[in-house]
Amino acid sequence: MQEKFKDLPLRSGVGIVVLNKDDKVFVAKRIDNPKNFWQMPQGGVDDGEDYLTAAYRELEEETSIKNVELISELDGFITYNLPDRLLGIIWKGKYKGQIQKWFLMRHIGNDSEINIQTKKPEFLDWKWVDLKEITQLVVDFKLHVYKEVQEKVEKILINRS
Repeated sequence: MQEKFKDLPLRSGVGIVVLNKDDKVFVAKRIDNPKNFWQMPQGGVDDGEDYLTAAYRELEEETSIKNVELISELDGFITYNLPDRLLGIIWKGKYKGQIQKWFLMRHIGNDSEINIQTKKPEFLDWKWVDLKEITQLVVDFKLHVYKEVQEKVEKILINRS
Protein backbone atom coordinates (compact mmCIF):
# COMPACT_ATOMS: atom_id res chain seq x y z
CA MET A 1 0.00 0.00 0.00
CA GLN A 2 1.29 3.41 -0.95
CA GLU A 3 2.48 5.53 1.99
CA LYS A 4 -0.01 8.33 1.30
CA PHE A 5 -2.96 5.95 1.73
CA LYS A 6 -1.88 3.81 4.70
CA ASP A 7 -3.36 6.14 7.34
CA LEU A 8 -6.77 6.37 5.68
CA PRO A 9 -9.60 4.89 7.79
CA LEU A 10 -11.67 1.83 6.97
CA ARG A 11 -15.24 2.41 5.84
CA SER A 12 -17.95 0.79 8.00
CA GLY A 13 -19.98 -1.57 5.87
CA VAL A 14 -22.40 -4.47 5.79
CA GLY A 15 -22.71 -7.56 3.64
CA ILE A 16 -25.74 -9.72 3.11
CA VAL A 17 -25.85 -13.41 2.25
CA VAL A 18 -29.32 -13.95 0.79
CA LEU A 19 -30.50 -17.55 0.51
CA ASN A 20 -33.49 -18.77 -1.46
CA LYS A 21 -35.71 -21.68 -0.41
CA ASP A 22 -33.13 -24.11 -1.86
CA ASP A 23 -30.24 -22.54 0.10
CA LYS A 24 -28.77 -21.03 -3.08
CA VAL A 25 -26.96 -17.69 -2.63
CA PHE A 26 -27.86 -14.47 -4.46
CA VAL A 27 -24.93 -12.95 -6.39
CA ALA A 28 -24.85 -10.11 -8.87
CA LYS A 29 -22.39 -8.85 -11.48
CA ARG A 30 -21.18 -5.27 -10.96
CA ILE A 31 -21.68 -2.62 -13.64
CA ASP A 32 -18.29 -1.04 -12.92
CA ASN A 33 -16.26 -4.23 -13.44
CA PRO A 34 -16.43 -5.64 -16.96
CA LYS A 35 -14.75 -8.90 -15.94
CA ASN A 36 -16.69 -11.94 -14.82
CA PHE A 37 -16.81 -11.16 -11.08
CA TRP A 38 -19.91 -11.50 -8.96
CA GLN A 39 -20.65 -10.35 -5.43
CA MET A 40 -23.25 -10.52 -2.72
CA PRO A 41 -25.12 -7.34 -1.77
CA GLN A 42 -23.05 -5.01 0.41
CA GLY A 43 -22.59 -1.36 1.16
CA GLY A 44 -21.79 1.37 3.62
CA VAL A 45 -23.35 2.23 6.93
CA ASP A 46 -24.76 5.76 7.12
CA ASP A 47 -24.01 8.03 10.10
CA GLY A 48 -26.23 7.07 13.03
CA GLU A 49 -27.43 3.88 11.33
CA ASP A 50 -27.09 0.46 12.99
CA TYR A 51 -25.66 -2.45 11.00
CA LEU A 52 -28.89 -4.41 10.59
CA THR A 53 -30.82 -1.35 9.39
CA ALA A 54 -28.00 -0.66 6.92
CA ALA A 55 -28.16 -4.26 5.69
CA TYR A 56 -31.90 -4.07 4.99
CA ARG A 57 -31.49 -0.67 3.29
CA GLU A 58 -28.55 -1.77 1.12
CA LEU A 59 -30.32 -4.98 0.12
CA GLU A 60 -33.38 -3.07 -1.03
CA GLU A 61 -31.37 -0.30 -2.74
CA GLU A 62 -29.29 -2.77 -4.74
CA THR A 63 -31.79 -5.57 -5.46
CA SER A 64 -35.30 -4.32 -4.58
CA ILE A 65 -35.57 -7.30 -2.20
CA LYS A 66 -37.75 -6.53 0.83
CA ASN A 67 -39.20 -9.94 1.67
CA VAL A 68 -36.47 -11.49 3.80
CA GLU A 69 -36.20 -13.00 7.23
CA LEU A 70 -33.05 -12.65 9.30
CA ILE A 71 -31.43 -16.01 9.98
CA SER A 72 -28.30 -14.82 11.76
CA GLU A 73 -25.80 -12.04 12.27
CA LEU A 74 -22.39 -13.55 11.50
CA ASP A 75 -19.88 -13.38 14.36
CA GLY A 76 -17.27 -10.64 14.29
CA PHE A 77 -16.23 -8.25 11.56
CA ILE A 78 -14.32 -8.90 8.34
CA THR A 79 -11.89 -6.37 6.90
CA TYR A 80 -10.44 -5.92 3.45
CA ASN A 81 -8.10 -3.35 1.93
CA LEU A 82 -8.46 -1.98 -1.57
CA PRO A 83 -5.72 -2.93 -4.02
CA ASP A 84 -3.31 -0.13 -4.97
CA ARG A 85 -5.00 0.32 -8.34
CA LEU A 86 -8.25 1.40 -6.61
CA LEU A 87 -6.85 3.45 -3.72
CA GLY A 88 -7.73 7.10 -4.07
CA ILE A 89 -10.49 6.25 -6.57
CA ILE A 90 -13.16 4.17 -4.78
CA TRP A 91 -15.23 6.07 -2.18
CA LYS A 92 -13.76 9.37 -3.42
CA GLY A 93 -10.39 8.36 -1.94
CA LYS A 94 -11.56 8.72 1.68
CA TYR A 95 -11.00 5.08 2.76
CA LYS A 96 -8.35 2.39 2.30
CA GLY A 97 -10.81 -0.48 2.66
CA GLN A 98 -13.83 -1.66 4.55
CA ILE A 99 -14.69 -3.30 7.85
CA GLN A 100 -17.88 -5.25 7.39
CA LYS A 101 -20.60 -6.83 9.53
CA TRP A 102 -22.28 -9.68 7.62
CA PHE A 103 -25.83 -11.01 7.91
CA LEU A 104 -27.47 -14.21 6.69
CA MET A 105 -31.04 -13.78 5.43
CA ARG A 106 -33.60 -15.90 3.64
CA HIS A 107 -35.54 -14.48 0.70
CA ILE A 108 -39.18 -15.36 1.36
CA GLY A 109 -40.63 -13.58 -1.66
CA ASN A 110 -40.72 -14.53 -5.32
CA ASP A 111 -37.83 -14.03 -7.73
CA SER A 112 -40.08 -11.56 -9.58
CA GLU A 113 -39.48 -9.16 -6.66
CA ILE A 114 -35.79 -8.96 -7.56
CA ASN A 115 -35.05 -5.93 -9.70
CA ILE A 116 -31.49 -4.71 -10.17
CA GLN A 117 -32.66 -1.82 -12.37
CA THR A 118 -32.86 0.47 -9.34
CA LYS A 119 -32.58 4.27 -9.00
CA LYS A 120 -28.78 3.93 -8.91
CA PRO A 121 -28.08 0.55 -10.54
CA GLU A 122 -24.92 -1.24 -9.41
CA PHE A 123 -25.46 -4.56 -11.17
CA LEU A 124 -25.75 -5.89 -14.73
CA ASP A 125 -27.08 -9.35 -13.93
CA TRP A 126 -27.91 -11.64 -11.00
CA LYS A 127 -28.27 -15.35 -10.30
CA TRP A 128 -28.57 -17.97 -7.56
CA VAL A 129 -25.46 -20.12 -6.93
CA ASP A 130 -24.35 -22.82 -4.52
CA LEU A 131 -22.64 -21.50 -1.39
CA LYS A 132 -19.48 -23.38 -2.35
CA GLU A 133 -19.26 -21.35 -5.60
CA ILE A 134 -19.04 -17.85 -4.10
CA THR A 135 -15.26 -18.00 -3.67
CA GLN A 136 -14.84 -18.84 -7.37
CA LEU A 137 -16.78 -15.77 -8.52
CA VAL A 138 -15.43 -12.93 -6.38
CA VAL A 139 -12.78 -10.32 -7.19
CA ASP A 140 -9.34 -11.26 -5.79
CA PHE A 141 -9.06 -8.65 -3.02
CA LYS A 142 -12.33 -9.88 -1.44
CA LEU A 143 -11.53 -13.60 -1.69
CA HIS A 144 -10.55 -13.94 2.00
CA VAL A 145 -13.81 -12.20 2.97
CA TYR A 146 -15.91 -14.64 0.95
CA LYS A 147 -13.99 -17.65 2.30
CA GLU A 148 -14.67 -16.55 5.87
CA VAL A 149 -18.33 -15.78 5.14
CA GLN A 150 -18.71 -19.14 3.40
CA GLU A 151 -17.29 -21.01 6.43
CA LYS A 152 -19.52 -19.16 8.89
CA VAL A 153 -22.67 -19.70 6.81
CA GLU A 154 -21.88 -23.41 6.35
CA LYS A 155 -21.67 -23.82 10.15
CA ILE A 156 -24.98 -22.00 10.66
CA LEU A 157 -26.74 -24.13 8.05
CA ILE A 158 -25.33 -27.39 9.45
CA ASN A 159 -26.43 -26.44 12.97
CA ARG A 160 -29.94 -25.60 11.76
CA SER A 161 -30.54 -28.93 9.98
